[in-house]
Amino acid sequence: MATGTKKTRRRDRPSPRQRLLDAATKLFTEEGIRVIGIDRILREADVAKASLYSLLGSKDNLVIAYLEELDAEYRARWESRAADLEGADAKILAFFDIAIEQEPEKEFRGSPFINAATEYPRPETDSEKQIVATAAAHRTWLHDTITGLLNTKNGYDSSGLADELLIFLEGGLTGARFVRDVAPLITAKSLAESKLGAPPADYSI
Repeated sequence: MATGTKKTRRRDRPSPRQRLLDAATKLFTEEGIRVIGIDRILREADVAKASLYSLLGSKDNLVIAYLEELDAEYRARWESRAADLEGADAKILAFFDIAIEQEPEKEFRGSPFINAATEYPRPETDSEKQIVATAAAHRTWLHDTITGLLNTKNGYDSSGLADELLIFLEGGLTGARFVRDVAPLITAKSLAESKLGAPPADYSI
C-alpha cells in the first residue's frame, strides 16, 4: 500500500521543468533574480543540475521561461476578464483593476517585468539581452492592446493616449510598491478614467 501511494505521488508530481519554473517564480518574485543562485533554485525545485541544463540550458534561459510564463498567465487573465466587459474603456480599466486586486496578494512587489528589466540595466551577453527583450515584449503587448482598443473606439491613431495610460499604470504600480498600499493605483485608475472620458485633442465645439 505504501509503495502504491509513493508511485501515485510521483505520477501526480509536476514535471521537473514545471518544478523549476515554480521554484524560480517563487524565488525571483520574492527576492529578485540576480541574487538567487542556481543551487538554491535546484534545492527548492528538487531537481538535479543535469536536468536543468538538459531542459533549459542555463539560469538565464530559466529566467526567460519564467517571464514568458508570467506573460502568458497575465494575458490569459486579462483576456478572460475583458471578454465579459463592454466597450474599450472598461477593457482598458481592467488592467488597473487587476493590479489593484493583485498587488496586496503579491505583497506590493510591483511588475515582475519592470523588476526584471531594472536588474539588467546594461545587459552584456546575448542571454541577458534576451531577458530584457522578453520583459519589454510584455510592455509592447500592453501598449499594442490598449492602442488597438482606443483606435477602434476613436477611429484614429491613439497610440499617444495609450502611452499616457500605460505610464499611469506603471507609475501606480511603482507608487504602490513604495507605500505598500493600493492608493497610488486607485489614483492611477482615476487619472485613466479622466483621460478616457476627455474629448479628443482636436475636438472643438
